[in-house]
Amino acid sequence: MAAAIEVRDAQRGDADALVALWREMTTGSGHPLRLPAPPTAAAVEVAVGKHLDDPFGRLLVGELDGAVHGMAYLRRTAISPLHDDFTVTVEYLHVSDAARRHGLGKALIAEAAAWAEHENCAHLAAVAPAIAREANRFLARLGLGQAGVLRFATTHTVRRRLAAEHAPNLLALLSSRRSVIARRAQLGRPPLTLDPGAADVSFPAAPESAGT
Repeated sequence: MAAAIEVRDAQRGDADALVALWREMTTGSGHPLRLPAPPTAAAVEVAVGKHLDDPFGRLLVGELDGAVHGMAYLRRTAISPLHDDFTVTVEYLHVSDAARRHGLGKALIAEAAAWAEHENCAHLAAVAPAIAREANRFLARLGLGQAGVLRFATTHTVRRRLAAEHAPNLLALLSSRRSVIARRAQLGRPPLTLDPGAADVSFPAAPESAGT
């Protein structure tokens, strides 16, 4: 008999299962080690409550025979800053090792596609680690082609590398700009953007790409 599969929005009672899935996702082979450490169950309960009230995001769980074995986070955003079209992006898609090959991943993607259609989103995107070959082959079989590479680092790391590679005074410049942005936020004014020309510093070319 085929296993019973159900996909639904995560509830606060799923906190322990979500923590276990996150821990497996961040320690298993083929996944990036740069992801944040597993949160506490209490923190997950709070986060799940916020997602339940978010019209632009959904946190899904996938059940196999009544037990949570999969998760995916859906975000509805503009496809680009220059277009009015929206897309649904699937992030942190993960199925536990014990529940592979039963169709749970397909069920999570199917729910994402159904939500995209419901929200009149003509496009669906999915984020997968570049080194996760199995996940990328799975997404490719469903028609999702590679559009870019998502890179992740702490803010401190990026600021330190910029200061080391481009200008001795860049770290001080970034610190002063951060203070200005904080003051403007307190006054309710729009934030300033960093103007490279103001300090006569050059930046590297933007990467060619800019997301379970």
